Amino acid sequence: MFTLPNIFAAILTLIPLFSTAFLGDALRKQIQSLPTPIRLLLPSVLCLPYLIISFAASSFQWDWFALYALLPVAVALLLQHARYVDENQTGNWRDYLILTTLGLAVDLRWFESAWPPHLSVFNKIILLNAGIYGFLFIRELNGVGFDLRLRLRDLHIGLRECAFYIPIALILGLSLGFLHVHATWPHLWKLIGGLVFTFLFIAIPEELFFRGWLQNLLERRLSRTQALVLTSVLFGLSHFNKRAVHFNWRYVLLAAIAGIFYGRAWRHSRRVAASAITHTTVDTLWSVWFR
Repeated sequence: MFTLPNIFAAILTLIPLFSTAFLGDALRKQIQSLPTPIRLLLPSVLCLPYLIISFAASSFQWDWFALYALLPVAVALLLQHARYVDENQTGNWRDYLILTTLGLAVDLRWFESAWPPHLSVFNKIILLNAGIYGFLFIRELNGVGFDLRLRLRDLHIGLRECAFYIPIALILGLSLGFLHVHATWPHLWKLIGGLVFTFLFIAIPEELFFRGWLQNLLERRLSRTQALVLTSVLFGLSHFNKRAVHFNWRYVLLAAIAGIFYGRAWRHSRRVAASAITHTTVDTLWSVWFR
């Protein structure tokens, strides 16, 4: 797995994610200064990780290459138009079409066959980067809160919402037979590694999608409470095929309730970092002691 092509592809995949998370405002100004054709075609470079890995694995296919080169451009084009016809950013069908496409592509694993099984996480991050470029640099959607320069306030809010959710999850999860207690203590470095991986590759992508984009847009059409509940239900439903062959209703229920507290953490200061801390803590506790 840790081959030179894989490492190089990983760096190229993570650069858009982290440069936006830490240098978003400055990067946005630079991108906005580009001529419109270049600005709209620029996200086609997101196909480079696929190109590198597929050639290294001798699995390159033109249709997958075209998908990863053209889908980010299509997202940018749609959101460029959405920006002009929806200047008040109340959200329109283009926003929801893109969110539906990206969400289902990840949740139903539409494109993962393009990758070696152990590298399918690249698909998720590339699609996330396409959304980041479209919503933050082309659409310039406000109120997303994608800033990973962590604050003590993020930690406070994130852990507070986790503390609110844990008693509910324990009572409901144990009574439904979804949670199972494991009296073990993981090695410290394994625990730290699990926290970092969960934060970066599970919590951040899901919180940016569901809270920074979806809940954010829904709040412009619905009340804050309605947007919170609807987003949480959709978040729960996105877990229907996790850890089970058939519809995993227990997971859906627990995830939907968790989504309430993730959404509360995000909307408190409108920061993805806060809800990602709640999400990371819940997922890590579950994977270590209750899975």
